[in-house]
Amino acid sequence: MAEITPLSELRDKIDAIDGQILQLINQRASCAMEVAKTKISEGETGSFYRPDREAKVLRRIKELNPGPLSNETAARFFREIMSSCLALEKPLEVAYLGPAGTFTQQATFKHFGHAVKSIPVTSIYEIFTEVEKQHCQFGVVPVENSTGGVIAHTFDRFISSPLKICGEVEYKVHHNLMGHAKNLTEVTEVFSHQQSLAQCRQWLDTHLPGVPCTAVSSNAEAARLVASSQNKVAVAGEAAAQMYDLNILEKNIEDESNNTTRFIIIGQQQPESTGDDKTSLLISTGNRAGALQEIIEPFAKYGISMSHIESRPSKQGLWDYVFFIDINGHKNDKNVNKALESLKSKVNVLNILGSYPKAVI
Repeated sequence: MAEITPLSELRDKIDAIDGQILQLINQRASCAMEVAKTKISEGETGSFYRPDREAKVLRRIKELNPGPLSNETAARFFREIMSSCLALEKPLEVAYLGPAGTFTQQATFKHFGHAVKSIPVTSIYEIFTEVEKQHCQFGVVPVENSTGGVIAHTFDRFISSPLKICGEVEYKVHHNLMGHAKNLTEVTEVFSHQQSLAQCRQWLDTHLPGVPCTAVSSNAEAARLVASSQNKVAVAGEAAAQMYDLNILEKNIEDESNNTTRFIIIGQQQPESTGDDKTSLLISTGNRAGALQEIIEPFAKYGISMSHIESRPSKQGLWDYVFFIDINGHKNDKNVNKALESLKSKVNVLNILGSYPKAVI
């Protein structure tokens, strides 16, 4: 029988390791501050955050990780370290769809870490505006949900915005029914964002038949509205329940267990290639036969995979549409570049919205 190590000895060992970890983390922070000095001396004045560099670091951590911690846990740990180190270099301000407690804020923390200064705004349009006016270096906006489909407001804003997509983050969404009601029979009205109501439609129809559902600007706003009511409830995340001191009546009421929302990071930067990237395009062809086939053909020719395609009215003319397309690869990759060059002569407008690292965690 193997000898069992005394608890006091194990605790002493953990204390010693904690001291070493703390020392190393602060050494890393000191290096980050030196990096900031070097960048400033070279004339750099913008954001010191580099999506491509951060993605490479996190992927390297996952490759080096020997366990027993999971790769995702290790990556999240280092994300917070990098976030805190970056805050020492230069505070990062990121606009998100508020108020505090929304899934967009949680996605912001997942991508940038909790040391970021998250700035709540009231609409997707305003997120773009805050970044365009350089009030914030970046913004986080939802673009599609695995259950509810695309978020049209985000696509439409790109038609007129000069901003680029700098990154993406995927956030697994769990919806909870919350409020002060003691049970479901007391519920007289449900508040939530329209996308969340759609993602919980079957559950709501089954468990709260006939109860009116009212769409509001965000899940967190729904939680705020019902905080002073006994019989009205909200559909939102756990963070909103904690923020507004609400009881969770039912957990995980989303109709699909793998309900995931994809968010994109918007800003002025154009990240370098990391070897595992995605490129988003806005393409206009005009209303003519065979236009879509001409768009797809160059990607097929050069072996470029398309992961998403969406059409939206261009707002330039009746029945005139633009296409939003996601492809695998970076715009500077050889085959992607060839496909894009071939595409230019086939379309009226080709706007590269951004080449950026695929979501890491």
